[in-house]
Order: sequence, then structure tokens, then C-alpha cells
Amino acid sequence: MGKSAVIIVNGDFPKKEYPRYIVRSADFIICCDGAFDRYLRISESIFGKKRIPDAIVGDMDSLSGKSRAEYADIITGNPDQETNDQTKAFVYVMDKFPDISEIHIIGATGKRADHTIGNISLLMEYARAYDLDARGITVDIISDHETIFPVTDTTEIQCGEGRSVSIFSPDSSLRIRSEGLVWPTDNVVFDNWWKATLNRASDDTVKLIFSHKSIAVVALD
Repeated sequence: MGKSAVIIVNGDFPKKEYPRYIVRSADFIICCDGAFDRYLRISESIFGKKRIPDAIVGDMDSLSGKSRAEYADIITGNPDQETNDQTKAFVYVMDKFPDISEIHIIGATGKRADHTIGNISLLMEYARAYDLDARGITVDIISDHETIFPVTDTTEIQCGEGRSVSIFSPDSSLRIRSEGLVWPTDNVVFDNWWKATLNRASDDTVKLIFSHKSIAVVALD
């Protein structure tokens, strides 16, 4: 059975039990450098004691000098300015944990809209670059308000009747036929982010049929 990893990013840290359960249940915890000091404070309320992450990853521009010295043995610096710290942490997980099957990203949303949009869109890049579906690896962003995950081809989502469903894609040539949604997406042209948002599941299972292999993200409340 594959292992699970949680990546902690420096956005809004969730307060609800489900995302905290995901953190508590993870086999590996990776902190982006800017999230580390706050994570350490919060970890006591999640685990009942301070839980040191397995690695701190990033360009180290946001890590305090005290933490840099005290936790030098778990720091992996990456000065690449073409990728953000979330991506650096994702690449670290993919490189270091060959038996991984689930990657959950916590704290990727909130605070700044540009960081939120960027972090969400990067899910599609990870899925495409690493061919995650073929490798049986799932990645998602989990917050107090939603779960967001990438989709690269026809899929069935076990989401439960009545759940809010939004679909985003940057591919204007993509057509997605849907089953199990209140408002079918068959005629949607994905030429703007809002085009298939604020839908709702009319069945326990939603099926999305892609016209061709592409990239999209789905957000469930």
C-alpha cells in the first residue's frame, strides 16, 4: 500500500478537523520554508506535541535564522526562482518517496489571490509533467472550504449527491460531456475560468467525458 505525504504551504492553515486529520494521518510531512515556524506552533494542537516535519524545502528566503541553524539537518535548499516553494516541495516528494500514492497540499489557498490561483493551476502541471494518473498517484489541495484536484482525462468522481462541483480548464479546445451534474457541461467552451463553476452533483457519481486528453482542475466543497 502506498504512502501519503502532506505539503504545508504558507497560506491559510485550516481550522476544521478534516484537513487536520489529513495532516495527522500523513506518513511524511514536508514544510515549505515560509510555513515552517507557524506549522511548528500549530503542530502541538494537531498531534498533542510538537511534530517536526520530515523536511523543510524552499529557497530559504522566509525561514528564520534560528530555525535555519536548529533544523539544518532536515533543510533542502533550492534557489531556483523559476518555481515556487510549493513546486519545490512537490518535486522533493516525488524524488524522495518512490512508494508515495497520495500527496495532499495544505495551506495553498488564502491570504493572496495571486498565490492561490497560481498554486491551484500548478496542480494541472504536476499531473501532466509526472503522468500521475498512469502512476496511480493522486494530488490535491485541501482547505477548510474545498478539495481541489487535477483531471487529465475522462473520469468518475464519487462525490455524493448535492455537493458543489466547479471545473476549470485553460484548454479552450477541450469539451467535457458530463453525467450526474445539475447543469450539463456538454456545450461549455473553456475560454474563461468561470465557465463551468458553481455546479452541483445530481447523483452520487459525476462522470466527466473528455474530448481529448488535456488538463483541468475540479473543486468540491
